[in-house]
Amino acid sequence: MAVGQDIHLIYDNYSSHKTPAVQAWLAKHPQIHVHFTPTSGSWLNMVERLFRDLTENRLRRGVFRSVDELEAAIHEYLARHNAKPKPFIWTATHADILGKVARAKAALHGQQTR
Repeated sequence: MAVGQDIHLIYDNYSSHKTPAVQAWLAKHPQIHVHFTPTSGSWLNMVERLFRDLTENRLRRGVFRSVDELEAAIHEYLARHNAKPKPFIWTATHADILGKVARAKAALHGQQTR
């Protein structure tokens, strides 16, 4: 990292990212800026998307008679998923996303948007 260069990190809202120890470390490193994804914004977190796909496409409505069977199902799904990797390409524009955020905020506060 170059001297004077800022680093921006994007974290989910998991509580371990906000502990006093983490806050103290960040206070000593002012060039590091932490941004948190919104609560209920798991769709922004790519590993959460993988967990969702695993759940919807392999685990939900599955019957597993043991932990070993469950683990085998997860490993089989991941092997199949990884055999043909594809990059994730965002298709929504920033305006689309910010519009959804504005509508969600308005709905939470009982307001209407166009």
